[in-house]
Amino acid sequence: MVTQVDTLNVGIIGTGNIAPAYIRGCAPFDIIKLTACADILSDRAQAFAAEHGLAAYSVDEMLARDDIDIVINLTIPLAHAEVSLRIIEAGKHAYCEKPLAVSRADGARVVSAAKAAGLRVGCAPDTFLGGGGQTARKVIDDGLIGKPVAATAFWLSRGHERWHPNAGFYYLKGGGPHFDMGPYYLTALVNLMGPVARVSSSAQRTFSERIATSEALMGQRLPVEVNTHVAGTLEFESGAIASVILSFDVWGNHLPEIEIHGEEGSLSVPDPNRFDGDVRLLEGGASEWTDIPLTHTANIGRGAGVADMAYAIQSGRPHRASGDLAFHVLDIMQALDESAAQGRHIEIRSTLDQPAALPAGLPDGALDV
Repeated sequence: MVTQVDTLNVGIIGTGNIAPAYIRGCAPFDIIKLTACADILSDRAQAFAAEHGLAAYSVDEMLARDDIDIVINLTIPLAHAEVSLRIIEAGKHAYCEKPLAVSRADGARVVSAAKAAGLRVGCAPDTFLGGGGQTARKVIDDGLIGKPVAATAFWLSRGHERWHPNAGFYYLKGGGPHFDMGPYYLTALVNLMGPVARVSSSAQRTFSERIATSEALMGQRLPVEVNTHVAGTLEFESGAIASVILSFDVWGNHLPEIEIHGEEGSLSVPDPNRFDGDVRLLEGGASEWTDIPLTHTANIGRGAGVADMAYAIQSGRPHRASGDLAFHVLDIMQALDESAAQGRHIEIRSTLDQPAALPAGLPDGALDV
């Protein structure tokens, strides 16, 4: 039976492109209730509030309210740390869109501030909590491929300026394919294989500017400050090695999203940017892959990490999409840039316990038993 708990009220800062996904993703969970929103553009906040039945406030007004327990930070990456720190200083739990921050120093400040205040900080992505990621985790935990020894992870595209209405920040500090899409892939790998010990990489900024072709920005020149093609090698504390390529410079590819190769078999993991997908197993010596039925629900969305954090706040257990996990991923991403620039391996100083797997068979709208 699902434990009955009190509902925590949630506010959103930032009502841009990703905000509607959080409205949909939080809705199934009784433990959280979205009640308010704020945005630096007050007209946008008012329109978003009217559309979704929320109260609209300024950021200062929201942070001053006593009836909001958790604030979801959906600002641009360069503002993530500053806004999360303000949320924590206001005595509220913070949940941030990825990445946690654009530098280790800022990420560490956020995590440390939350711990000092006795508050929780969580961070996207929470897609690894979906049926695809959790089924893959169960396959590994059940020993069906034996001990993981190697992995591959690939995300390659031509960049977001083709479709995104505000694509410029993807090419500024805190952007690039590894800071934008890397969190999905790196978080999935850590969920499946545990923490990373050191990395090496090659990377480049292929073009000094990008030409937007989205309807909103058609023809605008977007300056590029960051690496847009990153090829890295991750060495896990377990001894496994993963090859990772993340790129904004590729027109198309036929590469798999993630594969985990163990001593006794191989596992095909679905797109970590989704909560569902096909999980496929190739047992050692077999000639054909086998489809594995999902053992966990895929009927969840962005916001599952917020709900899991709310359960954890009330029960005292660790939450899964945690600040420690997000900081470890941030540490890896920054190390990929450093390795490419310095031509050497970079040790990953942060570590963490592998996030706990979700129990199989939970009903929709539940994350605890």
